[in-house]
Amino acid sequence: MDCLVCHEQTGTYKKFPAGAGNPVSEPKVFSGNKKTYYPPDWASVAQSVSRPGRKNCGTCHFYGGGGDGVKHGDLDSSLMKPNKALDVHMGTDGQNFDCTRCHSTRLHKIAGRIYSTPASIDRKSLIEDDRTPRILCESCHTASPHKSHAKANDHTDKVACQSCHIPEFARENPTKMRWDWSTAGKKEDGKLIVKKDELGKVSYSTKKGDMKWEKRVKPEYFWYNGSIKHLTVKDVIDPGKTVKISEPVGNQDDKKSRIFPFKVHTGKLPYDKVNKNLVIPHLFPKGKDDKDAYWKGYNWEKAIAYGMEYVGLPFSGEIDFVETSYVFPTTHMEAPRESVVNCSECHTKENGLLSKLSGFYMPGRDSSSGINTIGWAVILLSLCGVVIHAFGRIFTHGRKEED
Repeated sequence: MDCLVCHEQTGTYKKFPAGAGNPVSEPKVFSGNKKTYYPPDWASVAQSVSRPGRKNCGTCHFYGGGGDGVKHGDLDSSLMKPNKALDVHMGTDGQNFDCTRCHSTRLHKIAGRIYSTPASIDRKSLIEDDRTPRILCESCHTASPHKSHAKANDHTDKVACQSCHIPEFARENPTKMRWDWSTAGKKEDGKLIVKKDELGKVSYSTKKGDMKWEKRVKPEYFWYNGSIKHLTVKDVIDPGKTVKISEPVGNQDDKKSRIFPFKVHTGKLPYDKVNKNLVIPHLFPKGKDDKDAYWKGYNWEKAIAYGMEYVGLPFSGEIDFVETSYVFPTTHMEAPRESVVNCSECHTKENGLLSKLSGFYMPGRDSSSGINTIGWAVILLSLCGVVIHAFGRIFTHGRKEED
């Protein structure tokens, strides 16, 4: 990535796939899509440099992972020119925010980056400090964003605004929810297979295995303080459980943590059965004779042996596939106020949105026989008090008339 990726505005600055992040110096055809890539018009590209626009950011972030909506369920090409029903901030018929309106920067340190600049280091609003990065909802809306005395204001210390205001993600374009590499490698009559689903997305390919796409997906919810914990290939895994490649950092006792919505991507990945760690396969062939690459010889053992040797890590030669999960914070596609999550979707005993979160009391979801008994006792005593008071008033009223 270079300066022009974010700052040029002609839309003609293209990188060559598998070109180590460089544009071509002469016209060149990419074998993967048969598309011809041309050298940039350096003069017009350089003269167009400006503040990054939505297209600059979206070119990478809408298509991360190899396609539109592959990675982030709340970031896809539908946000290039959305209406406010899809995103109240970015809607072109509303406030029409560009990405930099919230992802403010200082010396190219971008607010909200999970790894280097977590979102929740300082939960100040711009009213308290107008130099604070504009990345949290309360940065602009404060910790009391609703009308005075509104019950929703009592939630902001434990529940992220996104949890209520993003009822579903991938509302216009589908997002990839599952990727099973264990089924890759199948061919028909010696030819590669590519199948598509009813959404027009690839559901199976010889190169990548089975994939599942979905639209209008309800998030899953976790405690989150703005940072993500990631697994590495050096970490020992338990193949008997789902391996969490990434997971949110936070808990209910952490003052910086809030209940936050996530896309949870699942899949199956190869792992070393002896060393019990995930592995790095060599996928893309370097040339016609590179048969160690999986997308050439379709041999996992050879591809993984090559990849692990390349990064200097041991490999036993024995592989299997393990169930995995990966999380993506959901913070775009905020719905209008009339479409937010209803209170009863969380505060309910059966199949509530927060049913997987435990360790705290939630009205409507949790109950205690002792607390219920005390509650009913208070109600009955109150009722008795009202009745006694009413009779007392009636009795004393009659005596006054006689006097």
